Order: sequence, then structure tokens, then C-alpha cells
Amino acid sequence: MNMLAPPHRQMAGARPLPTAEQIYCAIRADATNLAAADPFTAHVLGCALTIGLSEALERGDTLSSGLGLDRASLEALTTQWAPGARQFFDLQAEPEKLDLDEEETQLHELLARFKSDTTPLCAWMISIVARRAMSPRHLWQDLGLIERSELTKLMAQWFPALAAANVDNMKWKKFFYRKLCELEGFSLCAAPTCRECGDFDNCFGAEDGASVLARLSQR
Repeated sequence: MNMLAPPHRQMAGARPLPTAEQIYCAIRADATNLAAADPFTAHVLGCALTIGLSEALERGDTLSSGLGLDRASLEALTTQWAPGARQFFDLQAEPEKLDLDEEETQLHELLARFKSDTTPLCAWMISIVARRAMSPRHLWQDLGLIERSELTKLMAQWFPALAAANVDNMKWKKFFYRKLCELEGFSLCAAPTCRECGDFDNCFGAEDGASVLARLSQR
């Protein structure tokens, strides 16, 4: 059962919600053999789970809604990689099946087309990246990562051909939609080249900003 009730169910005098730092540390402290053997993947999953759990606890929502993973996937992922996350949500309250809208479905299919392998872990990465790409910030922030270079490494590891195609280091969300347009046979914009586009910074500008998890931990 959930040890930390969502805000709308908390009673007066109940203990405050955990900070993002507390959630992340609890997840990483309970490392499985898989997590110990692959610390970068464990970190990425820990960040995604942390931001998903922080949002779920604050909004009184499910973890599935933030990560795009159904109950079975969350059970397998946390068992294999992050059992410490279980104390922060009620697995039985998570949906058995998720419905994706058209935009998320297209992103899911794009990532699946360039996936590195057919393992369940890669499938979870596809779902997480596609769902977090629906959020408004830079993708590295929406994934709860510390900096953009971690997203670059994630893409190179799990979607190597797609990462290699981003030769000009375009912002990842912009790049996803450019690839979707190319696959459909039309151009995303009318400019002859990116360098001649008046909206250049919108696609290639610096992705500055603080880690979302750092901001959440300071609340």
C-alpha cells in the first residue's frame, strides 16, 4: 500500500510530502544487482521515477500518468531496478492498460523505429521518453535529469541511429517532430536551411535552466 497518501487524501497533521531529493535517495539507496551493474541506467530511471512520483503525490494522480507505463510495466521496472520506489505509490491503484493520444502514439512509434534492442527495458524507455515529451519544458528537464548531456547519452544508448541523425544538436523535442515530418514526406518549415531561418534559436538555442528535481527539492 501507499505509505504517502496523495495531497487530496492527507489529513491535518499528516507528515509532509517527501521532497524529490528524498525520493531519489530512497530509490538509489535500495539498489538491485541490475542497478549496481549499470549506474547510468539506474540514475535515468531513478530520475524519471522521482519526477513522476513527485508529480503524482502533489496532484493526487497515478505514477502511470507521468511515465506512460501500465501497472505490469511499473511492477517489473521497480522490481528489477528500483524497489525503493514502491513505498511512494500504490501499485494496485495503477491502471492495467493505458490509452495514448495520437501525438504520443506517433512519438512512441518514432522511438520504437530507432530502438537499440527489443528488451523490456528499452520498451520502458520508449514509453517514458514519449510521455515526458508531452510536458512543456526541455526534455532533459521533463525527464528529471541533471543536465542536457545526460539526455544526449540516453539517446545515444537507447536510440543510437536517431541520436546519430541529430548531427546539428537540435533540441530533442524539435528534432523528434522534424523526423516525424520527414517520415511523412513533408517539411516542418519553409526555410531553405536552418541557418537561414529566423526562428533558429527556437530549434538550436541553448537549453539552459535548472534541474526540475532540484527545484522540487527546495519546496
